Amino acid sequence: MAEITSLGPVLAWICYLAGAIASAGALVWIAQFGDPNRPDRKAVLAALATCVVWCSLSLAAEPASVAVAIAETARNLALLAVIFQLFAADGRDESLKPTRPVIVILVMVQLLQLLLIVVEVQASAFPEVIQLTTEISGFFSMMVAIGALVLLHNLYAGAASASRRIILWSGVGLGAFFAYDLNLHTLAYLGQENPPILVSLHGLVAAVMAVMIAFAANASSAGLEFKPSRAVTFQTLSLLVIGSYLIVMVIVTRSLALLGGDVGRASQIAFLVFAIAVAAIWLPSHRIRRSVRVMAAKHLFQHRYDYREEWLRFTRTIGHVSNNRSSFQERAVKALADITESPAGLLLMPNEEAQLELNARWSWPTLDVPALASDHVLPSLLEQHNHILALDEARAGIEYFGELAHIPQWLIEAEDAWALVPLIHFDRLVGVIVLARPPIERRLDWEDFDLLRVGGQQLASYLAEQAGQQALMDASRFDEFNRRMAFVMHDIKNIASQLSLLSRNAQKHADNPDFRADMLVTLRNSSDKLNILLDRLGRYGSGQAQEVRELDLNDLAVKVRDRFKGVHPVSFSRTEPVRVLGDAEALEQALIHLVQNAVDASESGAEVILTTSRDAFTGSIDVIDTGSGMTPEFVRTGLFKPFVSSKQGGFGIGAFEAREMIKGMGGRLTVESREGLGTRFSASLPVPEAARLRGANAPAHTISDEQTQSKEEAA
Repeated sequence: MAEITSLGPVLAWICYLAGAIASAGALVWIAQFGDPNRPDRKAVLAALATCVVWCSLSLAAEPASVAVAIAETARNLALLAVIFQLFAADGRDESLKPTRPVIVILVMVQLLQLLLIVVEVQASAFPEVIQLTTEISGFFSMMVAIGALVLLHNLYAGAASASRRIILWSGVGLGAFFAYDLNLHTLAYLGQENPPILVSLHGLVAAVMAVMIAFAANASSAGLEFKPSRAVTFQTLSLLVIGSYLIVMVIVTRSLALLGGDVGRASQIAFLVFAIAVAAIWLPSHRIRRSVRVMAAKHLFQHRYDYREEWLRFTRTIGHVSNNRSSFQERAVKALADITESPAGLLLMPNEEAQLELNARWSWPTLDVPALASDHVLPSLLEQHNHILALDEARAGIEYFGELAHIPQWLIEAEDAWALVPLIHFDRLVGVIVLARPPIERRLDWEDFDLLRVGGQQLASYLAEQAGQQALMDASRFDEFNRRMAFVMHDIKNIASQLSLLSRNAQKHADNPDFRADMLVTLRNSSDKLNILLDRLGRYGSGQAQEVRELDLNDLAVKVRDRFKGVHPVSFSRTEPVRVLGDAEALEQALIHLVQNAVDASESGAEVILTTSRDAFTGSIDVIDTGSGMTPEFVRTGLFKPFVSSKQGGFGIGAFEAREMIKGMGGRLTVESREGLGTRFSASLPVPEAARLRGANAPAHTISDEQTQSKEEAA
């Protein structure tokens, strides 16, 4: 029961006066300006009136006054009526029938307080009876407070989003008041006396509750939300945990004290030591505190992201082509970067050897990315664990599955690089997106990880689908190309036959010997050229093997250099003989493609350089120019892509054909290029010694009978 103790009478007087004034002011405000359509309007007015009476009697009456006790009981009954009417604000006063028995029980418990008041008045001459009624009254007060808090929790947790805004401020005010009541009566029950300071502040808490209820009564307050910072919330939660811990300690130690004697005292000391040890182990643990913070963030806060808006923006970014005609890969990076408000990003994709290469960049032109952005180990780890790497943690030396040693140094040194998001599709790594640090710096948390992981999986499916569609389109275009070549080959074969017939007829019918000789030379050369072209075109799509034999790269480089005499300066720096296994004709054709590309990319008069070298297993010939160079994105997505040509009317298969020819000989074609510096193509082929070491014979294929017959006819 409320009483104003001798400790702090001025503070108590001020607090209860503030409670009376705030309650009266809220009563007048709601009556004049409150929303008349709120279902809890009458109950709120009655509750505020009882609060005015209770605070006024606490100021004027004796501490143990029966009038104060009755007013406190009436106040609690009115507040319970407000809680029940708040259910009507969500239309659930009829549907939540299990709630009614709880309210009825709480009302009955509160009415029993009146019976206890009567017993206390009648038994004033019996101290034992008064002490017993005081303890029972405190226990009943705790029951009412706990029941009211449970009802408020169910009210808010089950309310619709629109209704939550209506009941928010009233619920917060009532919850704070009953939580204070619970704390007050619990301490009074355990300490066998009312805490003077808490009793004095009771009126101030009532004033805060009245202000919040008045604020909620205005219709315009429904759209306002109270959002404390996470730091304040976590500190408050920590204080509640510490307070609960101390209360448990008090309850247990007081219970053990009932044992009496040395046993009770020893039990108290043992429990106290155990509790302190648990706290010393648990509180400093960073892992436990982090887990508790994550759990609290998941269940106590609204999510940082509006998932509907994020999904709409994500799909809009993926499907909308902006005015700058950005590629799909660039839009994919932007879609994921927008989630965390990152200003830039990169898309890295695995090559044929599972190494990461730059595929696209969005708004990040200043970051220098190596040709090989990462080795094959990091993509394998990301694929296996589907883990999003926070690069700040990597810089701090934190690792989870041994990935720290395999994160590229250029990512560690790039301070703007913030996170690495793997794109997983059916347990296969499709790519990796590097996100730049957002303008407002923060740490990645559980919600970032969840949303980025889901967004990455969605992007991976889009990228895999695009790759599949592109493969189908390429296959279709290859079929079309083969059909075209069939017609071309047929026409050329007819022309070759006609020219051969003309040559034979000219030998028989030409009368002028000089004319006959010139005509024979011209016709024979034309026939040879057409048959050679026919032989070359016959390789497209036929799957015929190349004629692989031992050859000298130096001799081949000289032939290629001589082909460009008078056209463009091409030089060759000769070294020791470099003998490799390959098809001389096909390799010459591939090198001519590469040198022609270098000539096209170079300024007039700028020299193109050919060099040869070898190591233990391969021999190489390099084509080097100092032209305009190529971007990593073009090298990755356009250079070796068939049917994409920068030349008017070109087929776009030159670089693709060169790479496929070299691969067909068991070799490899690589490229290094920097914008503004130039390009180096390197064709590597196995040396004969390497083939013997592997215990495999060098493949030696013969040309088909049709080709042999064609060459014989040409001769």
